[in-house]
Amino acid sequence: MVQFINRERELEFLEGRCRSGEAELIVLYGRRRVGKTELIRRFGEGWKMMYFLGRLEAREETLRRFSSTLAESFGDSRLMSNPLRDWDAAFEYLAEKSAQRVVLAIDEFPFMAERFPEIVSVLQDKWDNRLKSSMLMLILSGSSVGMMEKHALDYKSPLYGRRTGQWKLDKMGIGHLGAFFPGYGMEDIVRLFACLDAIPGYLVKFSPDKSIADNIRERMLSKGEFLYEEVEILMREELRDPSNYMTILASVAGGVSSFGEICSRSRLEKSLVSKYLHVLERLGIVEKRLPITATAKAVLKSSGALYSMKDNFFDFWFRFVYPNRQELERGAARQVSEAIMPDFERYVSRKFEDFAAEFVSLGHAGTFGRVGKWWGKSREGNIMEIDVAAVNEKSGNALFGECKWQRGVNALKVAEALAGKVEAAAPRAGKVTLAIFAKSFSKRVAKLEGRRVLCFDLKDMERALSARAKKRC
Repeated sequence: MVQFINRERELEFLEGRCRSGEAELIVLYGRRRVGKTELIRRFGEGWKMMYFLGRLEAREETLRRFSSTLAESFGDSRLMSNPLRDWDAAFEYLAEKSAQRVVLAIDEFPFMAERFPEIVSVLQDKWDNRLKSSMLMLILSGSSVGMMEKHALDYKSPLYGRRTGQWKLDKMGIGHLGAFFPGYGMEDIVRLFACLDAIPGYLVKFSPDKSIADNIRERMLSKGEFLYEEVEILMREELRDPSNYMTILASVAGGVSSFGEICSRSRLEKSLVSKYLHVLERLGIVEKRLPITATAKAVLKSSGALYSMKDNFFDFWFRFVYPNRQELERGAARQVSEAIMPDFERYVSRKFEDFAAEFVSLGHAGTFGRVGKWWGKSREGNIMEIDVAAVNEKSGNALFGECKWQRGVNALKVAEALAGKVEAAAPRAGKVTLAIFAKSFSKRVAKLEGRRVLCFDLKDMERALSARAKKRC
């Protein structure tokens, strides 16, 4: 049974549009495996909805299936035996049947738009002249972000300006990971986040009855498994020539972060690297970061920006699967698993910083508009970094945090070191709060030199996230 967790806001959006009393053309998009199809199906349980899945097949077969879907819904035996001949007739039929609320969801719409280019312009014409005055709610869904933008969202698309709403479905929040793995402690939840992010379609591939190490070996490092092949499949679907993108992603996952270093490591021209990075940003695989205190001018020019992997699943794959493909293809999953585990914990310690940043963004340490990181130089010219940084632009208040993927952390010592960095990071900030995140503490501290200090161990974070989840139920 497919688990359906969270997505209350998305359901409310769709249900609200369904009750609008007007024609609705909704675009639902987002990367694969985030749960678009399950969201559509769950929404459809409360309404009489027709669901149609686009496939890579001949026009006649698609029209036959489409006609069958309509005929079954409207009880039209004549249509069942005499399928519609073209898309003009198909949308005209829908217009005639939509005097009352009719809901139709076309999933994987890009497959149809690529296979039958005329469908987009035909839909535009029918929407303008017939459907926009009907009671049809049409949901166009797709997993290829680039193709959905091209066919439904881009200003060059015939459908541009026709949509009445759109929703980009993102991964879930960290607070919902525990619902998939109720037997996991918080330490393993963070490791899970480091491997699979919070993407439902990947989370269900892990067994909640097995350890993280066993799941990694059996589901991510074993040839033939879904997660082992997934990255290359996704890249082939989104990109015409994935090879250069693979080179760049391997560099970024390996710790190369500046634009110049990426160009040097990939041995590609700067113009190409810039183009590829832009595409990877748009797909949500890579992100460009600036220090949280960067000026508006620096943000505009992206001066001093660093690149990092935004998608943890891609990050894990390029760090641990891609470099070991030769051994893994021979079936050496156990040997590779044992070899990567020490480095895996170092990798998790870095992902713990992102986990803590999302925790802060949920409001568990105060109200802040922007959350990220800070890096820069001290007065002496030494390079410094702060793991978590957050700013409330209205009040000028800020939070700076350090993350220690360790047990028995002395929070006082960490806070003292952090306080020294804060002077360089935000000398003119308003009220500054320090935050320490760790597996556990040997000593906590509540104040340092008049500043509030927040200490969050894994149990504290688990309680806060659980309370938030219960509050939303």
